[in-house]
Amino acid sequence: METLYLLGEQDRIVGVTGYAVRPPVVRKEKERIAAFTSAKIDKILALKPDLVLAFSDLQAEIASELIKYGVAVMTYNQRDITGILAMIRHLGSTVGVGDKAEALALSYEKQLSDLRAKKKTNNRPRVYFEEWDSPMITGIKWVSELVEMAGGTDVFSTLSSNESATDRVVTSEKVIEAAPDIIIASWCGKKVRRETFGERDGWSIIPAVKNNRIYEVKSPLILQPGPAALTDGLEKLVKILSS
Repeated sequence: METLYLLGEQDRIVGVTGYAVRPPVVRKEKERIAAFTSAKIDKILALKPDLVLAFSDLQAEIASELIKYGVAVMTYNQRDITGILAMIRHLGSTVGVGDKAEALALSYEKQLSDLRAKKKTNNRPRVYFEEWDSPMITGIKWVSELVEMAGGTDVFSTLSSNESATDRVVTSEKVIEAAPDIIIASWCGKKVRRETFGERDGWSIIPAVKNNRIYEVKSPLILQPGPAALTDGLEKLVKILSS
């Protein structure tokens, strides 16, 4: 939804999920008709949308149900920065503002390229990004890429390419062995309790825990697969890794 606002096409939006928080005005002016893995099908149908936008296989059942009622559904499944930029371009073209979308995507590409060049260094802190705490899930591909761009080294970068969250589950033993210098957590839908990391069995020897380098980045800034991650989310990562 944020992408449509950035493209000046917000008037097309008739309903959003409960997780839509950017820009803040969306909470006031758009009807909430879905969660992430569930939706009020009757309310969606009552709005008579020309197109429903969905994300990932986790919303496949919602998409399937709407399709049965003859609703057009576009499901994106971006998992990395390239995918986010492709989504922006495709969505812009779909709603008739391809030039605006291209300009927006190019502006992000330039910012990312400039930052990548600026952060060329061998002195990179080792980062463990925790997307969920029970079970412990490490970051998705675009998060791993942004950590690297911000000047860090994702200790579980090899897992980040796994699309399913269940394939990115890590154990305490693996995190302890990875010995991250910094821990960044973003638990979707709930506040990160930084004090709990030191309470985990054996974690007291991890450099990030010993040196109290545990940080939170709010999930709407980094875990939503859109512009927020490339802007405010990345800015937060840069600030953390530069401190």
